[in-house]
Amino acid sequence: MILFRKFRVLILMVFLVACTMHIMIDLLPKLEKRAAGADSGDGGCQCAHHPGGESQGWGKQRAMSAAEAGWPNKHTLRILQDFSNEPSSNLTSHSLEKNTAAGHRAESFRRTRPSAGKTEDHKPLIGDASAGRTVPAHGVSRLSALFEHPFYKVDLTPLTNDDTLFNVNTDIRFYPRATANQGWHNEQGNEEEEEEEFSPTGEVTAESYPNWLRFHIGINRYELYSRHSLALDALLKDLVTQRITSVAMKSGGTQLKLIMTFQNYGQALFKPMKQTREQETPPDFFYFSDFERHNAEIAAFHLDRILDFRRVPPVAGRLVNMTKEIRDATRDKKLWRTFFISPANNICFYGECSYYCSTEHALCGKPDQIEGSLAAFLPDLNLAKRKTWRNPWRRSYHKRKKAEWEVDQDYCDEVKQTPPYDRGTRLLDVMDMTIFDFLMGNMDRHHYETFEKFGNDTFIIHLDNGRGFGKHSHDELSILVPLSQCCRVRKSTYLRLQLLAKEEYQLSSLVEESLLRDRLSPILIQHHLRALDRRLRLVLQVLAGCVEKEGYVNVVEEDLVRDTATHRSPGHR
Repeated sequence: MILFRKFRVLILMVFLVACTMHIMIDLLPKLEKRAAGADSGDGGCQCAHHPGGESQGWGKQRAMSAAEAGWPNKHTLRILQDFSNEPSSNLTSHSLEKNTAAGHRAESFRRTRPSAGKTEDHKPLIGDASAGRTVPAHGVSRLSALFEHPFYKVDLTPLTNDDTLFNVNTDIRFYPRATANQGWHNEQGNEEEEEEEFSPTGEVTAESYPNWLRFHIGINRYELYSRHSLALDALLKDLVTQRITSVAMKSGGTQLKLIMTFQNYGQALFKPMKQTREQETPPDFFYFSDFERHNAEIAAFHLDRILDFRRVPPVAGRLVNMTKEIRDATRDKKLWRTFFISPANNICFYGECSYYCSTEHALCGKPDQIEGSLAAFLPDLNLAKRKTWRNPWRRSYHKRKKAEWEVDQDYCDEVKQTPPYDRGTRLLDVMDMTIFDFLMGNMDRHHYETFEKFGNDTFIIHLDNGRGFGKHSHDELSILVPLSQCCRVRKSTYLRLQLLAKEEYQLSSLVEESLLRDRLSPILIQHHLRALDRRLRLVLQVLAGCVEKEGYVNVVEEDLVRDTATHRSPGHR
């Protein structure tokens, strides 16, 4: 009996020690921040733009925010999109947040409600960013004239249910109990109503959806968004003005990226500014160790739209308050612990990633403001699976080895005999992507993705363009090797490239005008803009050589006539 009592006392002591250790671990971050506040003399860095402003001591401010929000339960974090830089070859993409419940991303489709009253109304809208600037082309907008050109008015094939990513009346169902919240159009209700299954289109019109959902619903077999999408400009505005409610680090990838969730439950991928506009990639840097540039992501979206590909998700630049919109909004302890105050009295952080996530490569604000790009999320993988494909012209990602295509000039002949490049439009999509990457100077296209629903008869999504626009003084001709080896191009692409090379349009002027709409304008310096015109001429030279060697009908693929019976297979000669 005595031994039994001693055993119970021992168990109780072990339990008390364990509880004490957990309490100490939870209190450690607060103690660290209070110590940091004490070291700064006045309780913290006064990083606000006016004395006595919003920035307070690290300890006091964080203690208040922790008391209000608390640290998150890992099982309540929403499913994150797959923006992996190193996906497996030819495998279906999976979310990197494996521990998250499968139904949580559906929350972002249904837990939305109007929040316009809380946006920053005093800031200019994204559409007004060009106010006060000189209108190009002697008072006539070249961009407007371009989009009125017949080449930019070619109609798509009428869409069927099989051609749209979502049939919202039958395919998308929302379960309020899965996320413990009501739908965006029903803020009040009881538990019995929460158990009901409902379709958003059954009770509300598409115009009442949040803009990110309207963008998702508009995706089809041929494009991410239509030429004159009303939701696009509204979504770009949301990326700039919506209040940020939570921040988490993006898993995977070589450099730090943040996932930001907005008040309307939309999400976007944030890439912070690492280089100034004027900095070029150092000549001794390998392509796989280059920085990812936020302005490259923004410029890539606008360039893709001008080329009429419409395969880059909407991207907008935003000036973010690191204190209020990142540090105080995050529930990620690992991210939060990397914040510090620099010797210049600026707020800095570095997060966790494979490259450039250390004190030496910290991201610092001025004093707590930092630029970044925000790319709208694609639909969650649980709702719209994507397939990841290895780029046939992938580089070796090795300091000394070369890829097969770099040593075999007949490499394209082998590719054209390999599915899915032996039929359909996939090879032509790769040629479009090659031209797009060459204009940007992007050498980092190792994989690409497509929507699984559409099989092989769909477009390539142009994701992850941060390593473009790194060198304006150098044209990397090896990026054009797929085009020179295969000598194939869509007729629509070929005609638009010729149009953009004309003086009355001029690609550089169009991109410059389009970028004026972004809040962080100017996005590209003149050297990069002039490089666009120079590289466009090089692309047309390669195609001219192909036409001279192979003949026009063997190089230029007819795609303006929607008659699939007249289309040749990629291997035709």
